[in-house]
Amino acid sequence: MAIEWNPSNGPTLGVEWEVQLIDADTRLLRQEAGKLLDELPVDPDTGEHPRIRHELMQSTLELVTGICSTVSEAKDDLSATVAELQRMTSDRGILLACAGTHPVSDWRDASMAPIQRYAELAEQMQWLARRIQTFGVHVHVGIRDGAKAIPIVNALAAYLPHFLAITASSPFWCGSDTGLASSRSVTFGNLPTAGTPHRLANWKQFEDYMDTLLRAGTIRSIKEVWWDIRPHPDFGTVEIRMFDGVPTLREVGMVAALSQCLVQLFDSQLDRGYTLPSPSSWIVRDNKWRATRYGLDAIVITDEAGATAPLRDELYELIRALEPVAARLGCLDELSVASEVLEYGASYERQRGIYARTGDLNRVVDALVTEFAEDRFCTQGEAEHGRQ
Repeated sequence: MAIEWNPSNGPTLGVEWEVQLIDADTRLLRQEAGKLLDELPVDPDTGEHPRIRHELMQSTLELVTGICSTVSEAKDDLSATVAELQRMTSDRGILLACAGTHPVSDWRDASMAPIQRYAELAEQMQWLARRIQTFGVHVHVGIRDGAKAIPIVNALAAYLPHFLAITASSPFWCGSDTGLASSRSVTFGNLPTAGTPHRLANWKQFEDYMDTLLRAGTIRSIKEVWWDIRPHPDFGTVEIRMFDGVPTLREVGMVAALSQCLVQLFDSQLDRGYTLPSPSSWIVRDNKWRATRYGLDAIVITDEAGATAPLRDELYELIRALEPVAARLGCLDELSVASEVLEYGASYERQRGIYARTGDLNRVVDALVTEFAEDRFCTQGEAEHGRQ
């Protein structure tokens, strides 16, 4: 099958931020996304709000940007949407937050959004789908030439542990510490067409593979291939889906900057005739697991011979290497937030620090709410935003 690529106008950005709806009294998730969406204005052509959408569970709203040229433009777009949503939820006893999972709420209490494709997914996947009360950030970066998509996806696969560790925010699941930095990556990654991207040689191989999946009945649309990084031909983008949900807009800007810089770097290297790196599948899988388990403290594999290095060191080097690209793209300030995360801790570390001091997971929820509302890191367990 031929899959047409819809070219983007350069390294454009689109960001999707999955936000938690939290009850102001209980601090548990509220399953009321549908009620909120029913009261929001909609585009007469699409029947949807242009920036706020359903996700799988009623505890989630997905905030999306338009097509943006810069990271700051994407942040401004999201900020305006958050403000609109906050005006609506503040009178309804609903607080907003984001992390890869909610520290306390049980997935068995969740309700699925009343959308046919979600019902079909649940029927097909059963328990695997019903427990996906998880939250992430997805970043689309545009490329003009679809022939570049597969080489760029392969090259980006080397950075899955970087993407996951710096955003890991799901150490708790149903009130217990999982021992993982990111339980979300396991919960979502167990879907049969999710996980690390397949290592393919070119666009023709991608077309052939999608055709095989369709003919076999594994998928009904290529949109059902939920790889951690995937080409999105309709949008003309490479979509990075590895990020856990992050609590602050600053961190959303950080992951958008990392994504845009890396895609632009690889795009320009292809223009200069370079062959991009393409790590073996075993390295990609192993490194993803290491980041899932240990987060920023992971020791990752750096070559085919099994050499290793601390992921924190690798991230410091990556940030420095991307600074010239970020300066050209105008996202140097957003990229620098990565250095702050390395200094003050990723969300999973901040959450565990608060729990260690308080012994109360509701205080962890409070901190996540404060981080979202005030766009700052809570590291002292002091946050009680919204408490009466």
